[in-house]
Amino acid sequence: MALDDLQASLIESNPADEAAAAASQVPFKRTGTTWTAVAHIITGVIGAGVLSLAWCVAQLGWILGPVCIICFALITVLSTFLMCDCYKHPDPIYGPTRNLSYMEAVRNYLGKNHQFISSIVVHESLYGNGIAYTITAAASVRAILKSNCYHREGHSAPCEYSDSVYMLMFGLVQILMSQIPDFHDMEWLSVVAAIMSFSYSSIGLGLGVGKVIENGTVKGSITGVASSSVPLKLWASFEALGDIAFAYPYSIIVLEIQNTLKSPPPENQTMKKASAIAIVMTTAFYLCCGCFGYAAFGDDTPGNLLTGFGFYEPFWLIDLANACVVLHLVGGYQIFSQPVFGTVERWASSKYPNSRFLNESYSLRLPFLSELRVNLFRICFRTVYVISTTAIAMLFPYFNSVLGVLGGLNFWPITIYFPIEMYLRQKKVRAWTRDWILLQLFSCFCLLVSVVGFIGSLEELVVAKTS
Repeated sequence: MALDDLQASLIESNPADEAAAAASQVPFKRTGTTWTAVAHIITGVIGAGVLSLAWCVAQLGWILGPVCIICFALITVLSTFLMCDCYKHPDPIYGPTRNLSYMEAVRNYLGKNHQFISSIVVHESLYGNGIAYTITAAASVRAILKSNCYHREGHSAPCEYSDSVYMLMFGLVQILMSQIPDFHDMEWLSVVAAIMSFSYSSIGLGLGVGKVIENGTVKGSITGVASSSVPLKLWASFEALGDIAFAYPYSIIVLEIQNTLKSPPPENQTMKKASAIAIVMTTAFYLCCGCFGYAAFGDDTPGNLLTGFGFYEPFWLIDLANACVVLHLVGGYQIFSQPVFGTVERWASSKYPNSRFLNESYSLRLPFLSELRVNLFRICFRTVYVISTTAIAMLFPYFNSVLGVLGGLNFWPITIYFPIEMYLRQKKVRAWTRDWILLQLFSCFCLLVSVVGFIGSLEELVVAKTS
């Protein structure tokens, strides 16, 4: 996913006037194909969530675990197909207006009130990803230190390190990086993040396969990890659903990717084909990571495949994988934060156009670097934003539970509700017709999944915090 695509398109759907709206429709040469779209989708989907899938399969067992991963894949495909038809307005093929972002589509199909609600959900999702990335990055730094310690002193050595220090270090790096006005000249960061994502995911898969071969047996059971009571088993299973929900959907970036495609054939047809191919590939990868991880460790499957120390050797490969995680998340944090920065700063500038604090930039010359333009409001707001995500991460440094809360909280509204409502409005589907009833039942089912995933993850988060 290109950084400038996400930054410029994700949130920038509040044109100040008709001229700005018209400017957003300025045509440019679209050269994307099915395979470029597949590459964008896979890059956008595969991330830190893949590291929790082995733990999810362990909680759900050999039957329900893979079935849930496949079900979320099918749900994602259906939701994406609905989004693909919303790219043009009002007709999915001949509509004269292109919706360049998720919230632009919500505004054009459902109105400004729905757009306001969707903007809250989307921004909360982006903010939550910043928290999750801070937790994950700190855990990976700690894992590198522990890996080296175990290699030097033995696997039973008391190699304990605090996450808080590394969260503060990650936050400091993000404070510095967040002062960059935008990423139009830093596409390289997106490329690096994508390479890192594939690298650590592949290493985790390879280590799982190697462990299964070393054990000479496949561990695990049909019912998953045993629990001392039914409620505890349910909470863990619900949390696993939330984690899987966090790992899959990419509805927010569907229209940005679709806007890169050339036509003919119609963009929605190409995007649907690309989505089907990408989800099949991603699901196969997810099943391998989740199932081989569970097969390798059984009931002892760690919450994070690379930081839970199911693997000790080769220590340098574990270090490399975790270094890739950190590098990916350094860029990933900015991918999800820059749209929030842009929205708040545009709103503040339009609200107080005469404020020098908000609007005036100053030149700063640094040795060996080009001139840097700094803005006082940008420095203050972005610094406070990073501090807030770091502080929350330090309060709740629980990888699986935080991913589950975010997955449960955002899965239904972003991936299911708004795409279905836009599709119904576009197709002029009347209430209580067969299609309307089927889609509403599908939406209710996904809402139930989202609620139980959120509740289970929240319960585990509270227990972890209070224990």
